[in-house]
Amino acid sequence: MHEKRIPEWVRHAPAPGIRGFATLAGLEAVVRGILISVFPLILYQALQDAQVVSALYFAVGIASLVAGLMVPWLIRFVPRRRVYSTGALLYVAAAALAIEGSANSIVLALALNTVATVMTFVCFNAYVLDYVARVELGRCETSRMFYSALGWTVGPVAGVSLLHVWYPAPFLISGAAALVMLATFWFMRLGNGKLITKAHRVPPNPLAFLPRFFAQPRLVAGWLFAVIRSCGWWIYVVYLPIFAVQSGLSNQLGGLALSITNASLFAAPLILRWMQRQPLRRAVRTGFAACGALFCLATLVSGLPVAAVAVLMAASFFLIVLDVCAGLPFLMAVKPSERTEMSAIYSSYRDVSGIATPGLAWLVLLVTPLAGVFAAGGAAMFVAYGIARHLHPRLGQARLAMEPAVRT
Repeated sequence: MHEKRIPEWVRHAPAPGIRGFATLAGLEAVVRGILISVFPLILYQALQDAQVVSALYFAVGIASLVAGLMVPWLIRFVPRRRVYSTGALLYVAAAALAIEGSANSIVLALALNTVATVMTFVCFNAYVLDYVARVELGRCETSRMFYSALGWTVGPVAGVSLLHVWYPAPFLISGAAALVMLATFWFMRLGNGKLITKAHRVPPNPLAFLPRFFAQPRLVAGWLFAVIRSCGWWIYVVYLPIFAVQSGLSNQLGGLALSITNASLFAAPLILRWMQRQPLRRAVRTGFAACGALFCLATLVSGLPVAAVAVLMAASFFLIVLDVCAGLPFLMAVKPSERTEMSAIYSSYRDVSGIATPGLAWLVLLVTPLAGVFAAGGAAMFVAYGIARHLHPRLGQARLAMEPAVRT
């Protein structure tokens, strides 16, 4: 009796590759990018108080930080694929609540959107560490940024424009993109990642892995790189537009500068080529040194607002360089048995920078004009430059021949 064979691709799903992860990242850029400029606008319209909006973002940042640290604990009871799927569905729920339009619905929509971001980000990084070889992480990060470029370049401008044409439009697009992202995730058949067990019992406390993090200097350094880089983006996205308005420039200048900067993401493959020709340590230190110098220069030329804005735009290019390379020291140092936990730690950089930047800026503004915030950002970049001195000079190049090939 002839037995009908089941196709190999059905019985055994192909190993997820870099292109698949980049596609997921590109779809998430559409989900988030089209709303990044919309949420602050509709929140201010609903609450009519900038201080209340700031306090709300601060509270949401703390809630997001706690949620991110709890994801590894949640994954002990709920399969990782379901956690990622729940995050994608929370994006959809956030879009639906925002369409409702009341102040309470918008606040809840922002909270759900933020929690969705951290849930999908933690799972995404854990999957990347499962399926992408260490020596390919740089190429994976570059592909992720390249595929995300369109969403982050067009999204902020399109979101605000569509909001004025038809209020539900940006939220419908974001929700639809989240559903496509979820469908793509299930098509990739990532499952729950690679199963790796420890010799000892995993502690039930969801924060019990924090001592393991602090006991590994390379992880701490990599996390600090991510936090400081993110603080630089906060300064650029939030305080550059305020500086432009205070200096008598167009109130649309900040959005235009952000769109131009995000278009530089298309240069990510060229940045990767430059990075591959030298040690990772040198690339990281170059990025932080250039950012630090340009942020400080912006303070010095703040009396010439156009020049200051131009200098900050130049600094933002090196922030993109850091987006390509500064996360690699952390990802390369993660042990296989700690992928999910350390991905949660890594994802906290967004929330920590979102809490620290406004707080430190408030202190700086007590004693200096707004341009002093740029100098403070520059000083932080030079701190990261000093920390990067301790990276291994061959990091990212060692054991090249020992790594398995990765399918794309």
